[in-house]
Amino acid sequence: MPPPDQNIITFRGVTVRYGRLTALRDITLGIPCGSSTAVLGRNGAGKSTLLRAVLGWQRLHAGEIRVGDAHPHHARPRMAYVPQRHSIDWDFPITVRGVVEQGRYPSLGLFRGMGRADHERVDRAMEELGISGLAGRQIRRLSGGQQQRVFLARALAQGGDIFLLDEPFAGLDLAGSEELAHILRGWEEQGRTVMAAVHDVAIARRCFAHAILLDTGLVAAGPTAEVLTAANIDLAYRQAGGVPAEATLR
Repeated sequence: MPPPDQNIITFRGVTVRYGRLTALRDITLGIPCGSSTAVLGRNGAGKSTLLRAVLGWQRLHAGEIRVGDAHPHHARPRMAYVPQRHSIDWDFPITVRGVVEQGRYPSLGLFRGMGRADHERVDRAMEELGISGLAGRQIRRLSGGQQQRVFLARALAQGGDIFLLDEPFAGLDLAGSEELAHILRGWEEQGRTVMAAVHDVAIARRCFAHAILLDTGLVAAGPTAEVLTAANIDLAYRQAGGVPAEATLR
């Protein structure tokens, strides 16, 4: 693993377009190894697109992204993605353990079943997230915070060291948000790299050491306190008809 002061993800002139619409424009920045980084901006600013580009799911119109020294496609085993909760079918008939086991599927290949090492990795992920006692529960019957821990455990079970989270705090109550914040701070202390799309500046300031502020182009990037100034936030949200309440400095 690179030293903490070395960038683990590098963007160089990254531009993404959907037809005539520019979703990201000339993004150049670095994500330090073992850091926690919040990605913020108005709706349509490019937060989710940035995560998809890192994962190699989004074709670039220009520029390049490197994960370590590799193209994102070749670095996929290092990366785990946690989708927005509203995109998940909570009525799908699957247990907590079944969801976490999905994290092992990419490494199994087409015909190989899970072996002892895979089951042990699933056990460790569930234990770390405190959901071992929920193994047989259907995911619909969990609280929002428990559901989020299940998908974090699935990401851990993959075995990577880079975690990309799309709006992980959305829909969580105060207790669930505080629990998630505690988990993410612990991950940073353990040297795991986290990038998360976040809509609430207060959460970003409280939970993340670094921040990226987008308005399709890059408004600011760096230590959270330096990025999330009143002037930068006003600049990033100027096209949204004013700064939303959850994006104000607190």
